[in-house]
Amino acid sequence: MTDLANTPSDNRAIVIGAGLGGLSAAMRLGAKGYRVTVLDKLDRAGGRGSSITQDGHRFDLGPTIVTVPDVFEKLWADCGRDFRADVDLRPLEPFYEVRWPDGSSFKASSDDDAMLAEVARLNPNDVDGFKRFLRDAQKRYVVGYEGMVAKPMNKMWETIKVLPMFAWLRADRSIYGLAAARVKDERLRMALSFHPLFIGGDPMHVTSIYALVAHLEKTYGVHYAMGGVQRIADAMADVIRAQGGAIRHETVADEILVEDGAAKAVRLDDGTELNAPLIVSNADAGFTYDHLLRNHKKKRWTPAKLARKRWSMGLYVWYFGTKGTVGKWADLGHHTIVNGPRFKGLLKDIFMKGKLSDDMSLYIHRPSVTDPSAAPEGDDTFYVLSPVPHLGWINAVDWKSEEPKYRAKVAAELEKIMPGFQHDISTEMVFTPETFKERYLSPHGSGFSLEPRILQSAWFRPHNVSEEAKGLYLVGAGTHPGAGLPGVVSSAEVLSKLVPDMPMQRTQTRLAAE
Repeated sequence: MTDLANTPSDNRAIVIGAGLGGLSAAMRLGAKGYRVTVLDKLDRAGGRGSSITQDGHRFDLGPTIVTVPDVFEKLWADCGRDFRADVDLRPLEPFYEVRWPDGSSFKASSDDDAMLAEVARLNPNDVDGFKRFLRDAQKRYVVGYEGMVAKPMNKMWETIKVLPMFAWLRADRSIYGLAAARVKDERLRMALSFHPLFIGGDPMHVTSIYALVAHLEKTYGVHYAMGGVQRIADAMADVIRAQGGAIRHETVADEILVEDGAAKAVRLDDGTELNAPLIVSNADAGFTYDHLLRNHKKKRWTPAKLARKRWSMGLYVWYFGTKGTVGKWADLGHHTIVNGPRFKGLLKDIFMKGKLSDDMSLYIHRPSVTDPSAAPEGDDTFYVLSPVPHLGWINAVDWKSEEPKYRAKVAAELEKIMPGFQHDISTEMVFTPETFKERYLSPHGSGFSLEPRILQSAWFRPHNVSEEAKGLYLVGAGTHPGAGLPGVVSSAEVLSKLVPDMPMQRTQTRLAAE
């Protein structure tokens, strides 16, 4: 295929990174009439949402669920396509099961009566408080999701004008604080407040606006894409190529070149320069400003300012396949969250002390329960995740020495619910924060870029339209609205509102309408 980045045309655009945010941006730019080239260091599309197949087991490396299918359906529709025709999305019931050391559990689902029964089973006195929490979540959804997520926040006024509503909704209170004000049972407080961990936030400090996730789950459900999130990424790549765009894998963007205050080209690590008047970075915002723009003087996102920011936690992820275990551990479903003996204390160790604790909480993903293609026939595929400190602490974890010891601790916890599983393992691999730093170029090896605290959100977050160079835009977890599949896909929708259509595309649209 022709190298579109070197095609002499005013409608050239380069997207750095083929994560879900970069792919969404390329699709939207393609729909606007741009000739897009996507550059990515990995061997396949998806970024954190990519996969590795090893010994017949497909390991989804990052996100595992889709909580707001609407963002994908709208993206496809705006490109003249049908998402459901390209991706087989299956609703999950229950969404997930939360377990505690005392043997109790809580299953989240879309069934209102079932949810109330689950709450009553744990603590009958908290049913009314749970109902009130759901009303809280709905109010925060209207303000925080409908009112902000897919809207540009690069002008301070856009944030200032929602402050009265934020004050009314007590956005200064943490999501855990809101849960604690509504229910008394510590298990329920955890079950209602842990969701920010899925986007890198500390429930003890992230704003209560994130209660909106409970409303998202209730309204849209929780879904799994057959073939994993990798299937979504591959379908996005297909749309980009159908639009005339190109995706260049195993291609490393080393620097964004700026001339007269405007981004003009991307220099690759082999010295090749690709010119384009519009450049979008799906690389982490911190990496974009610290590395890709390292030779350009910054006005706002200086190294010193980035160094003062709070970054999301790191992730320890153990991927393994088991032989002949279909039907074994029958009570272990598609998604299970296993709590350790501490919730608040563990969060403090991870987010405030940078300490690797002996105890842990685990997120277990068993996709082969829903999708047989994830494993060879009769076998299972597992992904076990433990939140850990990122690498930016003074006494950062030395994962080279600690990884085997930590894996043994994780295995001991898993043996309690999957007895004998270690004898069934047929293949395995491990990601630590060091892997995230190397594979995804994540500052400090953080799992989700900047932590989504209130003063690191909206206008306070790196903007979708860069303040540092004209013609440079940002999408993905490190910019507005933030991490998670709905967030990174919505960041490209924000981009589409900031970038003009190409004149030729507008003419074609008008003629088609006539």
